[in-house]
Parts: sequence; C-alpha cells; structure tokens
Amino acid sequence: MSDYEELEEEEYKTQITGKTLFRIAAMIKPHWKWVAGFLGAIAFVSVIDSFVTYLGKRIIDEGIAARNADQVVHLLTINAGITLFQAIMVFFFIYLVAILGEKVRFDLRKMMFNHLQDLSLSYYSRKPVGWIMARVTSDSDRVADLMTWGVLDTTWAVINIITAIFFMISINWQMALVVVATIPVLVFISIKFRKRILLEYRTVRKMNSKITGSFNENITGVRVVKALNREEENLREFSQLTDQMYRSSYKAAWISALLLPTVQMVSAIALTVVILSGGKQVEFGGMTIGGIQAFISYITFMMWPVQDMARIYAEMQHAVASAERIFGLVDTVPEVQNRPDAIGIQSIKGDIVFENVDFYYEPEKPVLTHFSLSIKQGETIALVGPTGGGKTTIVNLVCRFYEPKNGRITIGGQDYLNFKLEDIQSRVGIVLQTPHLFSGTIRENIRYGRLNATDEEVEQAAHIAGAHDFILTLDKGYDQNVGESGNLLSVGQKQLISLARAVLSDPEIFIMDEATSSVDTLTESLIQKGMETIMKGRTSFVIAHRLSTIRRADKIVVVDDGGIAEIGTHNELLRKRGQYYQLYTRQFRQEKEDSYDPFAVPEPVR
Repeated sequence: MSDYEELEEEEYKTQITGKTLFRIAAMIKPHWKWVAGFLGAIAFVSVIDSFVTYLGKRIIDEGIAARNADQVVHLLTINAGITLFQAIMVFFFIYLVAILGEKVRFDLRKMMFNHLQDLSLSYYSRKPVGWIMARVTSDSDRVADLMTWGVLDTTWAVINIITAIFFMISINWQMALVVVATIPVLVFISIKFRKRILLEYRTVRKMNSKITGSFNENITGVRVVKALNREEENLREFSQLTDQMYRSSYKAAWISALLLPTVQMVSAIALTVVILSGGKQVEFGGMTIGGIQAFISYITFMMWPVQDMARIYAEMQHAVASAERIFGLVDTVPEVQNRPDAIGIQSIKGDIVFENVDFYYEPEKPVLTHFSLSIKQGETIALVGPTGGGKTTIVNLVCRFYEPKNGRITIGGQDYLNFKLEDIQSRVGIVLQTPHLFSGTIRENIRYGRLNATDEEVEQAAHIAGAHDFILTLDKGYDQNVGESGNLLSVGQKQLISLARAVLSDPEIFIMDEATSSVDTLTESLIQKGMETIMKGRTSFVIAHRLSTIRRADKIVVVDDGGIAEIGTHNELLRKRGQYYQLYTRQFRQEKEDSYDPFAVPEPVR
C-alpha cells in the first residue's frame, strides 16, 4: 500500500470524536478575537439576508399592492442602506477568515516542524518522507479550512435556517410548519447521497494513487523498461488502472448530478404546498402576495444551507482524520531525549568506551550483541566488515542518534546519557557516503553548521577540504547556487563541500561514513588530504569500503555479526592473515584486475 493509500484508509475509517474536536478548538483559542469577529459578521449577514427578504414582502404588500409610492421609496431606501452595510460585513468576515486561516495554518506547521526537530532518527527510518509531508501540507490545510471556512459555513447555514423559520412563523405559522417538515427529508437525502459520493471518490483517489505510482516508476525506470521491452505490458496495466478510475469517476459524477434534482424535487413539493395553501389564504385574506413571495424565498434560503450542512459534514470527516494524523505526529515521544537531570558540558573530548552494548532496531533482529570497544582521545578508528555487520550503527550510537538497549557508552569516564543531547551532537562532524546539500549557494552550505563564520573562514575550510580550486572554476564561485539537494554539482563536488562544512564546524569527534566510495580517484585523493588535516588531534571514526584509504588508522576494527571479529593496525591484521587479510587481498586483486588492459601494447624490455 502506498503512502497516499494509507492516508486514505485512515481517513475513511476515522470517526468524529469529541476529544479530537476539542483539541481542534483549542488550536483557535489564542485567536478567539478573530473568531468572534468573523462569527459576529457572518451572523449579521445571515440575519440581514432574511430581513431583506422580509423587507421585500413589505415592499410588495405595503407599497406596490397598496399603490403607495412614498412607502416604496422609503422601504427601498432602507433596503439600500442595509445592503451597503451587508456588503461591508461580507468584506469584513472574508478578510477575518482569510487572516485567521493563515494564522492557524502557520501554528499547525510550526508546531509540527518544531516537534520533527526533536524526534529521533528512528522515527524517520520508519516513516516515509511523503507520509510526513502530507501532514505538514495537505493535513494542515484541511484542519485550517475546517477551523475557518468550515465554522463560517456552518454558522451561516444554521443562522440562515433559524432566521428563515423565525420570519416564516411571523408571517404564517401553519405554512411554516409545512416547510419545516421538509428539512429532515432534505437532510436525510443529502447525507445519503454524500456517503455514496464519498465512497466512489475514495475509489477514485486510490486509483489515482496507483496511476501516479505507475507514472513515477515507469519514468524513473525508463531505461529498464526499454531494455526489457516492457512497453506493451506496462501500457496494458496502465489501461486497466485508468478504466477502473473512469468507472468510479463516472459513478461519482452520476450520483452528484442526481443530488441537486432530488433536493429540488422535495423543495418543489414544499413550494407547491405553500403556493396552493397560500393562494387559498390570499382569497380569504389570511395571506398576502408578498407573504407568498417571501415564503418562496425562504424555502430557497433553507434548501442551500441544508445541502451545505451535508457537504460540511463530509469535509469535517476529512479534516478530523487530518487532525488525528497531525496530533499523532506531535504526540509521538522521541525515543532519544534528554534525561530530566541531564547536565550541560563544554566539551566531549576524552576516551570513548563501549561496555557490553546491545542494540537492535527490531527485538528479534539484534545488530550489536555484548559489543565492547575502547577508543582513546585523538585516535582514528577504522570500521570495516560486511554490509549489515553493525558499522553504521556504531557511529550512530556515538552520535547518540540512537541509544544502547543494554550496556553503556562512556565519554571521558561518564555515561553519555547524563549529557545533554545538543552538547554531544553539536560537537560531532559527519561526512556521509551520499552527501546532502541544501538549496542555496556553496557559501551558505559550507556555513550551514556555523552561521557566524566569516567569508575568510569559509574559504579556509574549503582550502583544507580541497574544494577551493573547483569552486573558483564555477561562474559565481562561492555564490554559485547548488540546486535542490545539490543536484547541479557532481557527487565528488558535493562530497568536498560537505567535508568543508565539517571542517568549518570544528568538531571534536569526526565521522566519515563511506565518504570516498562514490568518487573518482582524483577526488578521493583530495578528500584523503582533507581528512588527514581535520583528523589531527580529533577522535575519528572512518567507515571505509576502499581498504587502501584506512592503512594509517590507529586501529582497524573488523565488525561482523554484531561483534568484533578482529582489531589491530593495518600491518598487524595483515600478519594475522585473518578476515581483514582476506578482505584486503581480495579487494587488492580486484583493483589490479580492473586496471588491467588486455589490449595494451607492452613496452620493450631494456
């Protein structure tokens, strides 16, 4: 099931609860003045709508029918003044609702963004980006719309119905009862139709999600599609999806088209009763022509609000589902957070010791088991071994992105759980295998971790990282835009900039996670030089795929199956002829084979 299909399933199953509505209402409490303002304005507009209709009755009865021109002019003057005031109120409530909507939307997104900063890395490992983005964007929009336009439409509909009934009773209470009797019928019809329409549109959205996913897969995998000659089969599958979507869309459109005539038919029956009954009463003096005209207008007044209430109820279901997803996000407790008695520290320099550490992402799949390792201050530790052995988990634990399930990790002799998270993580520099740059300039990306750095310090960091020379070849140099995620630069260039960023942050612990595995030999040598400079005097962890890059490490740790298979220097491990020796010689042999050219002309022996 795709992210969007999962959201739709949640939305469909969600029931409106008082607890959720209370939390939604609490979101607009800080803006109660704006809410009171637009509710007051819409109440005025609704009452004026009904009063203008009643004024129309008086114009017909007291002016036109009585042939009293002065009364017609008098009442029309009142009508003009009221209409002008109504126009001002309409502008006022639309302005207030628009402003309130933006305020609520901002509050929701700020609340989620702040909480997302606090959530642990494990949360992002479990939740897809699209799943999170849907909450920050579309879900916040829906909730904001419910709290503004939804409340406004509901208020307008309820007041319109109440005022219409009030004025109808004041004109003729017997006929008013006939009209009121049609309201439950209209509500029943509207809700029944809305449920069927929602059901069909839910199928449409599911089909649309599948079609979008099919588009994405076929566009991104176009080379594979063409290589395997899958065009015809993919077209057949795509046609099936579009056919299903068409049938559901057709049903939804057909039911939607049937709703209005059905409501109008019920309204027409009520209207017929009013006209026939009113006509007889006119004959006997119990009803006026203006009264009949007013009743007809009030029936129209009530027909649209009743339909609106059904629409608002359907939208409320969507919005409550969105609110529950938002509250589910903000209620998520970070797995890694400061202890109540955590202390602030000025430095994390010191020996790092793993003491019988157990760790797992899933209980039935342990990653580290009774893992123990001691790293002295300033040492460079290389972590090697097969994929899935636990290398990246070790450095994630050092950064405290995760915490041990059992055992402990100490820094300078103290359990690092006693320290504040920000004091540890702000003193760690990381360069990843797949570097991530942010939209903006090269200068802004290097300065990302230290915003107060001067331009000279930025360029010095780039010099140390080996990035300065290539930056100067760009059209705008350090002010060159890198594009989204740095897509305007090569992988090697992004890696050098991310290294410069780490250099500028001046970390006390430095981590390189497969940083040279995706770059060419020339770029690798530049990164190596930068690494040697930044690692001097710092505790460093290097996860390496190319074993030739870690020969100078103080310790090489071969991690396999959640434990330490071997540990020692490069020469010591080669002499042991164990697992590291096999990895190294196999890779060395492969590099020789890759560089061998069978068509090269041998040089003459001299």
